Amino acid sequence: MRAVMVVAAVAGIGMATPTLAQDRTGFQAIAAGDFAGAARQIEAERRIFPQRPELMLNLAAAYAKLGRIADARALYGEVQAVPVVNMDMPNGAVVSSHDIAARGLERLPARVEAFATR
Repeated sequence: MRAVMVVAAVAGIGMATPTLAQDRTGFQAIAAGDFAGAARQIEAERRIFPQRPELMLNLAAAYAKLGRIADARALYGEVQAVPVVNMDMPNGAVVSSHDIAARGLERLPARVEAFATR
């Protein structure tokens, strides 16, 4: 089981982060509302660890906050395509990475509206 902490304020479902002292998952940037900074940090970390679900979940949450709904949706799908990882929640619950991704997908808009200007 991978020990992670999930905070329920981002993208309606939360963000995952290891309980390690050094933040490599964008947790602090997301908590501070710096979604663009979090995305940059997580994208760099994913070049090293492309299949870590906590990175994909946090990046999806950051993308959702940045309005990159299609990218967020794709990442949640990627989480569901890799083996499940059980994640420890701050309230003591254990939630699977697949369940967190499914909840994230449910909270994304059904479709992205295209806006045109004259």
